[in-house]
Amino acid sequence: MEEQPPTAQAPDEEPAAARETAAQAEEPASARPSAAQAPAERLALSREMTAGKAGRVAAVVVLALLSTVTTLALPLIGGVFVAELEKGGGAVTSAALWMVAAGLAAAITGTLSGYLLSRLGIELVTKLRVRTMKHALGLPLKVARREGTGDLAARLTSDSSQIRGLTEVGPLQLPMAALQVVLTLVIMGFLDWMLLLMTVGSFLVAIVGVAFVIKAIRRRFEALQTGVGKLSDDFVATMEALTVVKANRAESRLVRGFSERAENLAGLEISAARLEAMVVPVMTLAQQVALVVVIMGGGVRYVAGDITLPNLVSFLLLLLQLAAPLVMAIQAAGAIQAGLVAKQRFESVFSLPYEQVDERATDGRPTPVPDAPAVVLDGVGFAYEEGRPVLDEVGFTVPRHGLTAIVGRSGAGKTTVLGLVERFMDLDAGRIAVFGRDLPDWPLPELRGRIAYVDQSFTLLRDTVRNNLLLGLDASVPDEVLLDALEQVGLRDEIAALPAGLDTRIGGDSDLSGGQRQRLALARVLLSDALLVLLDEPSSQLDSLNEGRLREVVDRLAEDRAVLVVAHRLSTVQHARHVILLDQGKVLAQGTHEALMSESEPYAELVRGQMLRPADSVRLG
Repeated sequence: MEEQPPTAQAPDEEPAAARETAAQAEEPASARPSAAQAPAERLALSREMTAGKAGRVAAVVVLALLSTVTTLALPLIGGVFVAELEKGGGAVTSAALWMVAAGLAAAITGTLSGYLLSRLGIELVTKLRVRTMKHALGLPLKVARREGTGDLAARLTSDSSQIRGLTEVGPLQLPMAALQVVLTLVIMGFLDWMLLLMTVGSFLVAIVGVAFVIKAIRRRFEALQTGVGKLSDDFVATMEALTVVKANRAESRLVRGFSERAENLAGLEISAARLEAMVVPVMTLAQQVALVVVIMGGGVRYVAGDITLPNLVSFLLLLLQLAAPLVMAIQAAGAIQAGLVAKQRFESVFSLPYEQVDERATDGRPTPVPDAPAVVLDGVGFAYEEGRPVLDEVGFTVPRHGLTAIVGRSGAGKTTVLGLVERFMDLDAGRIAVFGRDLPDWPLPELRGRIAYVDQSFTLLRDTVRNNLLLGLDASVPDEVLLDALEQVGLRDEIAALPAGLDTRIGGDSDLSGGQRQRLALARVLLSDALLVLLDEPSSQLDSLNEGRLREVVDRLAEDRAVLVVAHRLSTVQHARHVILLDQGKVLAQGTHEALMSESEPYAELVRGQMLRPADSVRLG
């Protein structure tokens, strides 16, 4: 029977409670040398956006200023036009043409300025997305799982959109709108200060009210963006477990839960939209009130001879223009609130601890110590939560060459040992040496470059077969070498039968079965020149024929490399040079299979109780 693709799951070596706590707990401080806190530097968006682009920034500013100046000139030219009409002068046509020219100039310069600013914003968002992906991939596993895949991915989607909105209005549109408002008020003051006071009084109450609305909008955006991130994270995790969801007919229940959360988010979004919808009508109402007041007051002052008709017309035109930059400024303030929330979420990612080499790392490029064992564990202790140790005083040695097997019941700590050797997490006590050097003395790239690792989920990238095989290899590899590695794990014909062979993308219609995925992961190990191979139950989904091929591959690897395998099959253990029995985080016994059968009753019980399965107990392809 063809096996369904496996779902993503946590290692079965850790208790469920410990795994849950590991995903939620904060990273310990002093005992975690590989996790370093990123600088708590605030994200300077303006500097990030304009760095190295002085010419384009200058063009944006100049064009925006020209747009503002020509916009303000239009009402004044209108006043000149009225004055020429009063005099019956011949410059009426000229004034009309100047009005048209000013309007066109304002439109063209405003369009160009907005386009260039949008380009700068898009480039900044791209930079932030790349930096986020780079930082997320550099997080320690524990921190990445705690943050959640979906919530991190939300930075690339919804948060990026809010940042773009912030960059388009914050650095330029808001200052230009404020400048236009100030200059408009100054010009209106020169035309008639009494009418100016009437105008300001009409707008002031509206502006104060809108300020409270903007604060309320920010609170809703904070809750909304956090909720969207968490919903994305849970949905991504559910899609990764879709096989299990369908097998248990859980679609309807999960849809109900997601629907309730989506409706709650919709409530927040509707509330924010309702508040945003109030802004323009309130400002329009203020403008209408101001217009009525100015027409009435201006009419009285015109009759009294305190203001000329051209100045009154210019004042009214400026008043009609005043609402636009005010509304723009207020809407920009709303976009800024959403953008500032997104900015804080980016800053929270960039301040997460990331993997780096501890200060005790040796200078230069370390090399293995000649004739040193591949791995030495000495008094190793580790816990996913305080008071619940997964490993306790664990000590054993993995020879420089040959096959070493770790066995034990579920939850004994077997997979945790492999994770510690890879420095996916760090010790609470004791030491681990790899090729004669303590783990902290290895820079992470150097350490992991000397280790080939296959996890128990046989994780592959959603990419082509070729790119999965070449993962971790710097040089290009000829097709024949790749096909030979596939041949050794019995996968060459099956890959050749795929629509594009080596260039077939794994996933969707061309996904592989669990056994095929496992063998592909093993083929990747064959292509590696790693001196230490870590295999987490490599034969769990292989039939007897392919398990025999696996043993041949492991034997070949063990001739000149160290192979450390977490084993659940008796055939693997019988084939090992050295066997280590773990139970509840402690080493109960170690030796050859034959010796342990006669000298260790717990080991013999493990075998008799079929906790180590015979070779033909699973027949999957």
